[in-house]
Amino acid sequence: MERSELGKTGIKVTPIAMGCWPIAGVTTLNVTKEEALGTLHAAFESGINFFDTAYVYGYEGESEKYISEALGEVRDQIVLATKGGSHWEGKTHQRGGEPERLTRELEESLRRLRTEVVDLYYLHGPDPECPIEKSAEAVAQFVEQGKAKSAGLCNATLEEIKRFHTICPLSAYQARFNMLQREVTEDILPWCIENQVSFMGYWPLMKGLLAGKLPRDHQFDERDSRRKYPIFQGEQWQRNQDLVEELRSIGAETGYTVAQLVIHWTMSQPGMTSVLCGARRPDQIRENAIAAEIKLSADQKKQMETAIEERLKYEH
Repeated sequence: MERSELGKTGIKVTPIAMGCWPIAGVTTLNVTKEEALGTLHAAFESGINFFDTAYVYGYEGESEKYISEALGEVRDQIVLATKGGSHWEGKTHQRGGEPERLTRELEESLRRLRTEVVDLYYLHGPDPECPIEKSAEAVAQFVEQGKAKSAGLCNATLEEIKRFHTICPLSAYQARFNMLQREVTEDILPWCIENQVSFMGYWPLMKGLLAGKLPRDHQFDERDSRRKYPIFQGEQWQRNQDLVEELRSIGAETGYTVAQLVIHWTMSQPGMTSVLCGARRPDQIRENAIAAEIKLSADQKKQMETAIEERLKYEH
Protein backbone atom coordinates (compact mmCIF):
# COMPACT_ATOMS: atom_id res chain seq x y z
CA MET A 1 0.00 0.00 0.00
CA GLU A 2 1.13 3.52 -0.72
CA ARG A 3 1.55 5.63 2.40
CA SER A 4 0.89 9.28 3.22
CA GLU A 5 2.51 11.56 5.76
CA LEU A 6 0.79 12.05 9.10
CA GLY A 7 0.55 15.83 9.31
CA LYS A 8 4.10 17.19 9.11
CA THR A 9 5.62 14.46 11.29
CA GLY A 10 7.44 12.38 8.71
CA ILE A 11 5.45 9.35 9.93
CA LYS A 12 3.89 7.47 7.01
CA VAL A 13 0.52 5.75 7.33
CA THR A 14 -1.46 3.49 5.04
CA PRO A 15 -4.66 4.91 3.45
CA ILE A 16 -6.62 2.27 5.32
CA ALA A 17 -6.32 1.99 9.08
CA MET A 18 -7.80 -0.66 11.31
CA GLY A 19 -10.33 0.88 13.65
CA CYS A 20 -10.05 -1.17 16.83
CA TRP A 21 -13.38 -0.35 18.47
CA PRO A 22 -15.24 -3.49 17.25
CA ILE A 23 -12.72 -5.91 18.75
CA ALA A 24 -13.39 -4.39 22.19
CA GLY A 25 -16.77 -6.13 22.20
CA VAL A 26 -18.72 -3.29 23.83
CA THR A 27 -21.31 -2.76 21.09
CA THR A 28 -20.25 -5.57 18.76
CA LEU A 29 -21.95 -8.78 19.76
CA ASN A 30 -20.19 -12.06 20.57
CA VAL A 31 -16.59 -10.99 19.94
CA THR A 32 -13.97 -13.42 21.22
CA LYS A 33 -10.37 -12.69 22.13
CA GLU A 34 -9.13 -15.27 19.61
CA GLU A 35 -11.13 -13.58 16.85
CA ALA A 36 -9.84 -10.13 17.87
CA LEU A 37 -6.21 -11.25 17.82
CA GLY A 38 -6.73 -12.95 14.48
CA THR A 39 -8.22 -9.78 13.02
CA LEU A 40 -5.23 -7.70 14.13
CA HIS A 41 -2.82 -10.23 12.61
CA ALA A 42 -4.83 -10.24 9.38
CA ALA A 43 -4.72 -6.45 9.16
CA PHE A 44 -0.94 -6.38 9.48
CA GLU A 45 -0.50 -9.25 7.02
CA SER A 46 -2.74 -7.36 4.54
CA GLY A 47 -0.33 -4.42 4.52
CA ILE A 48 -2.08 -2.11 7.00
CA ASN A 49 0.38 -0.33 9.29
CA PHE A 50 -1.99 2.07 11.08
CA PHE A 51 -3.98 0.94 14.13
CA ASP A 52 -6.45 3.23 15.87
CA THR A 53 -7.64 2.54 19.41
CA ALA A 54 -8.60 4.43 22.59
CA TYR A 55 -8.53 4.25 26.37
CA VAL A 56 -12.31 3.72 26.34
CA TYR A 57 -12.30 0.87 23.80
CA GLY A 58 -13.40 -1.89 26.13
CA TYR A 59 -14.62 -1.79 29.71
CA GLU A 60 -11.20 -3.09 30.78
CA GLY A 61 -9.08 -1.72 27.96
CA GLU A 62 -9.46 -4.86 25.85
CA SER A 63 -8.66 -3.17 22.54
CA GLU A 64 -5.31 -1.76 23.67
CA LYS A 65 -4.39 -5.02 25.42
CA TYR A 66 -5.17 -7.08 22.33
CA ILE A 67 -3.04 -4.80 20.14
CA SER A 68 0.00 -5.26 22.37
CA GLU A 69 -0.50 -9.02 22.49
CA ALA A 70 -0.99 -9.43 18.74
CA LEU A 71 1.42 -6.82 17.41
CA GLY A 72 3.95 -6.22 20.16
CA GLU A 73 6.69 -8.01 18.24
CA VAL A 74 6.22 -5.70 15.23
CA ARG A 75 5.79 -2.47 17.20
CA ASP A 76 8.53 -0.78 15.15
CA GLN A 77 6.62 -1.55 11.94
CA ILE A 78 3.24 -0.10 12.93
CA VAL A 79 1.80 3.33 13.70
CA LEU A 80 -0.23 3.38 16.91
CA ALA A 81 -2.90 5.96 17.65
CA THR A 82 -4.85 6.05 20.89
CA LYS A 83 -7.16 8.55 22.56
CA GLY A 84 -7.96 9.90 26.00
CA GLY A 85 -10.71 11.97 27.52
CA SER A 86 -13.43 9.32 27.54
CA HIS A 87 -13.93 6.64 30.16
CA TRP A 88 -16.47 4.28 31.69
CA GLU A 89 -18.12 4.64 35.05
CA GLY A 90 -19.58 1.19 35.36
CA LYS A 91 -21.04 0.83 31.88
CA THR A 92 -21.89 4.51 31.49
CA HIS A 93 -19.77 6.53 29.09
CA GLN A 94 -18.30 9.75 30.52
CA ARG A 95 -16.16 12.61 29.22
CA GLY A 96 -13.14 13.84 31.16
CA GLY A 97 -10.70 16.27 29.58
CA GLU A 98 -8.95 17.51 32.72
CA PRO A 99 -5.14 17.33 32.50
CA GLU A 100 -4.92 15.05 35.54
CA ARG A 101 -7.34 12.54 34.05
CA LEU A 102 -5.70 12.65 30.62
CA THR A 103 -2.33 12.00 32.25
CA ARG A 104 -3.67 8.97 34.14
CA GLU A 105 -5.35 7.62 31.02
CA LEU A 106 -2.25 8.02 28.86
CA GLU A 107 -0.07 6.25 31.43
CA GLU A 108 -2.56 3.37 31.56
CA SER A 109 -2.78 3.24 27.76
CA LEU A 110 1.01 3.01 27.51
CA ARG A 111 1.00 0.13 29.99
CA ARG A 112 -1.74 -1.70 28.13
CA LEU A 113 -0.03 -1.16 24.79
CA ARG A 114 3.35 -2.12 26.29
CA THR A 115 5.08 0.79 24.64
CA GLU A 116 6.91 3.89 25.85
CA VAL A 117 5.43 6.18 23.21
CA VAL A 118 2.39 6.33 20.93
CA ASP A 119 2.74 7.78 17.46
CA LEU A 120 -0.48 9.81 17.71
CA TYR A 121 -2.44 10.80 20.80
CA TYR A 122 -5.92 12.27 20.39
CA LEU A 123 -8.22 14.11 22.74
CA HIS A 124 -11.24 11.88 22.12
CA GLY A 125 -13.59 14.83 22.19
CA PRO A 126 -14.02 18.18 23.95
CA ASP A 127 -15.22 18.00 27.55
CA PRO A 128 -18.06 20.52 28.13
CA GLU A 129 -16.90 20.85 31.75
CA CYS A 130 -13.26 21.61 30.94
CA PRO A 131 -11.91 24.39 28.69
CA ILE A 132 -10.41 22.79 25.61
CA GLU A 133 -7.28 24.88 26.12
CA LYS A 134 -6.58 22.95 29.35
CA SER A 135 -6.88 19.63 27.53
CA ALA A 136 -4.66 20.94 24.73
CA GLU A 137 -1.98 21.97 27.25
CA ALA A 138 -1.93 18.42 28.62
CA VAL A 139 -1.60 16.82 25.17
CA ALA A 140 1.13 19.30 24.22
CA GLN A 141 3.01 18.27 27.36
CA PHE A 142 2.74 14.59 26.38
CA VAL A 143 4.44 15.44 23.08
CA GLU A 144 7.14 17.49 24.85
CA GLN A 145 7.75 14.59 27.26
CA GLY A 146 8.19 12.14 24.38
CA LYS A 147 5.19 10.02 25.38
CA ALA A 148 3.40 10.91 22.14
CA LYS A 149 5.04 11.74 18.83
CA SER A 150 2.12 13.85 17.62
CA ALA A 151 -1.22 15.29 18.70
CA GLY A 152 -4.76 14.84 17.44
CA LEU A 153 -8.35 15.82 18.17
CA CYS A 154 -11.65 14.10 17.48
CA ASN A 155 -15.29 15.09 17.17
CA ALA A 156 -15.01 18.85 17.63
CA THR A 157 -16.34 22.01 16.00
CA LEU A 158 -14.09 24.14 13.81
CA GLU A 159 -13.90 26.76 16.54
CA GLU A 160 -12.78 24.12 19.06
CA ILE A 161 -10.24 22.76 16.60
CA LYS A 162 -8.71 26.22 16.15
CA ARG A 163 -8.57 26.83 19.91
CA PHE A 164 -6.86 23.48 20.48
CA HIS A 165 -4.45 24.01 17.58
CA THR A 166 -3.36 27.39 18.97
CA ILE A 167 -2.17 25.71 22.17
CA CYS A 168 -1.13 22.32 20.80
CA PRO A 169 -0.38 22.10 17.06
CA LEU A 170 -2.41 19.29 15.54
CA SER A 171 -1.08 16.61 13.25
CA ALA A 172 -4.45 14.90 12.80
CA TYR A 173 -8.16 15.44 13.17
CA GLN A 174 -10.67 12.59 13.22
CA ALA A 175 -14.40 12.60 12.55
CA ARG A 176 -17.06 10.55 10.82
CA PHE A 177 -17.10 10.67 7.05
CA ASN A 178 -18.92 8.52 4.54
CA MET A 179 -21.03 8.78 1.41
CA LEU A 180 -24.08 9.76 3.47
CA GLN A 181 -22.44 11.91 6.15
CA ARG A 182 -20.14 14.58 4.75
CA GLU A 183 -20.69 17.57 7.03
CA VAL A 184 -16.94 18.11 7.47
CA THR A 185 -16.54 19.10 3.81
CA GLU A 186 -18.25 22.43 4.56
CA ASP A 187 -15.56 23.88 6.80
CA ILE A 188 -13.41 21.42 8.78
CA LEU A 189 -11.88 19.46 5.91
CA PRO A 190 -10.83 22.61 4.01
CA TRP A 191 -9.21 23.90 7.22
CA CYS A 192 -7.30 20.63 7.63
CA ILE A 193 -6.04 20.80 4.05
CA GLU A 194 -4.97 24.44 4.45
CA ASN A 195 -3.13 23.73 7.71
CA GLN A 196 -1.56 20.39 6.69
CA VAL A 197 -3.50 18.53 9.36
CA SER A 198 -4.27 14.94 8.37
CA PHE A 199 -7.93 14.02 8.25
CA MET A 200 -8.88 10.55 9.45
CA GLY A 201 -12.41 9.47 8.62
CA TYR A 202 -14.31 6.88 10.59
CA TRP A 203 -17.57 5.06 9.80
CA PRO A 204 -16.80 4.77 6.05
CA LEU A 205 -19.28 1.87 5.89
CA MET A 206 -21.72 3.60 8.26
CA LYS A 207 -21.67 0.77 10.79
CA GLY A 208 -22.14 -1.86 8.09
CA LEU A 209 -24.93 -0.16 6.15
CA LEU A 210 -22.67 0.61 3.18
CA ALA A 211 -21.01 -2.80 3.23
CA GLY A 212 -23.89 -4.13 1.14
CA LYS A 213 -24.57 -7.16 3.30
CA LEU A 214 -27.75 -6.10 5.09
CA PRO A 215 -30.89 -6.98 3.10
CA ARG A 216 -33.90 -4.66 3.01
CA ASP A 217 -35.83 -6.93 5.36
CA HIS A 218 -32.99 -7.27 7.88
CA GLN A 219 -34.19 -7.48 11.48
CA PHE A 220 -31.75 -6.03 13.99
CA ASP A 221 -31.11 -7.82 17.25
CA GLU A 222 -32.68 -5.93 20.17
CA ARG A 223 -29.18 -5.50 21.61
CA ASP A 224 -27.83 -4.01 18.35
CA SER A 225 -26.96 -0.33 18.90
CA ARG A 226 -27.67 0.47 15.24
CA ARG A 227 -31.40 0.33 15.96
CA LYS A 228 -31.23 3.85 17.43
CA TYR A 229 -29.90 5.58 14.28
CA PRO A 230 -32.48 7.12 11.87
CA ILE A 231 -30.28 6.07 8.96
CA PHE A 232 -31.27 2.45 9.72
CA GLN A 233 -34.98 3.20 9.91
CA GLY A 234 -38.00 3.87 7.70
CA GLU A 235 -37.68 5.90 4.52
CA GLN A 236 -33.98 6.61 5.07
CA TRP A 237 -33.31 2.88 5.28
CA GLN A 238 -35.13 2.23 1.98
CA ARG A 239 -33.31 5.02 0.13
CA ASN A 240 -30.00 3.83 1.51
CA GLN A 241 -30.79 0.37 0.24
CA ASP A 242 -31.47 1.88 -3.19
CA LEU A 243 -27.95 3.33 -3.14
CA VAL A 244 -26.48 0.01 -2.07
CA GLU A 245 -28.24 -1.74 -4.97
CA GLU A 246 -26.67 0.71 -7.43
CA LEU A 247 -23.25 0.08 -5.88
CA ARG A 248 -23.87 -3.66 -6.00
CA SER A 249 -24.44 -3.47 -9.77
CA ILE A 250 -21.14 -1.59 -10.20
CA GLY A 251 -19.49 -4.24 -8.04
CA ALA A 252 -20.84 -7.00 -10.25
CA GLU A 253 -19.30 -5.27 -13.27
CA THR A 254 -15.90 -4.66 -11.66
CA GLY A 255 -15.51 -7.75 -9.51
CA TYR A 256 -15.27 -5.77 -6.28
CA THR A 257 -17.56 -5.93 -3.28
CA VAL A 258 -19.76 -3.01 -2.25
CA ALA A 259 -17.58 -2.47 0.83
CA GLN A 260 -14.42 -2.31 -1.28
CA LEU A 261 -15.96 0.24 -3.64
CA VAL A 262 -17.19 2.39 -0.76
CA ILE A 263 -13.86 2.36 1.06
CA HIS A 264 -12.00 3.13 -2.17
CA TRP A 265 -14.31 6.08 -2.87
CA THR A 266 -13.81 7.36 0.69
CA MET A 267 -10.02 7.14 0.67
CA SER A 268 -9.96 8.92 -2.71
CA GLN A 269 -11.73 12.06 -1.43
CA PRO A 270 -9.70 15.30 -1.26
CA GLY A 271 -7.90 15.76 2.04
CA MET A 272 -8.41 12.19 3.24
CA THR A 273 -5.23 10.78 4.77
CA SER A 274 -6.54 7.49 6.13
CA VAL A 275 -9.89 5.73 6.41
CA LEU A 276 -10.60 3.89 9.65
CA CYS A 277 -12.15 0.53 8.87
CA GLY A 278 -13.53 -1.22 11.90
CA ALA A 279 -13.46 -5.00 11.80
CA ARG A 280 -14.16 -7.84 14.20
CA ARG A 281 -13.19 -10.76 11.95
CA PRO A 282 -10.08 -11.47 9.83
CA ASP A 283 -12.08 -11.85 6.61
CA GLN A 284 -13.57 -8.35 7.05
CA ILE A 285 -10.26 -6.54 7.33
CA ARG A 286 -8.74 -8.57 4.47
CA GLU A 287 -11.67 -7.55 2.26
CA ASN A 288 -11.31 -3.92 3.32
CA ALA A 289 -7.57 -3.83 2.61
CA ILE A 290 -8.10 -4.74 -1.05
CA ALA A 291 -9.84 -1.36 -1.52
CA ALA A 292 -6.44 0.35 -1.53
CA GLU A 293 -5.52 -1.43 -4.78
CA ILE A 294 -8.73 -0.78 -6.73
CA LYS A 295 -8.59 0.79 -10.19
CA LEU A 296 -11.83 2.12 -11.68
CA SER A 297 -12.57 3.57 -15.09
CA ALA A 298 -13.86 7.12 -15.49
CA ASP A 299 -17.30 5.73 -16.37
CA GLN A 300 -17.40 3.56 -13.26
CA LYS A 301 -16.42 6.50 -11.06
CA LYS A 302 -19.15 8.59 -12.68
CA GLN A 303 -21.71 5.82 -12.03
CA MET A 304 -20.80 5.88 -8.35
CA GLU A 305 -21.05 9.66 -8.10
CA THR A 306 -24.42 9.66 -9.86
CA ALA A 307 -25.77 7.04 -7.45
CA ILE A 308 -24.57 9.06 -4.45
CA GLU A 309 -26.03 12.32 -5.79
CA GLU A 310 -29.38 10.61 -6.37
CA ARG A 311 -29.43 9.52 -2.72
CA LEU A 312 -28.28 12.85 -1.29
CA LYS A 313 -30.81 14.98 -3.15
CA TYR A 314 -33.43 13.82 -0.65
CA GLU A 315 -31.42 15.42 2.18
CA HIS A 316 -32.07 18.96 0.96
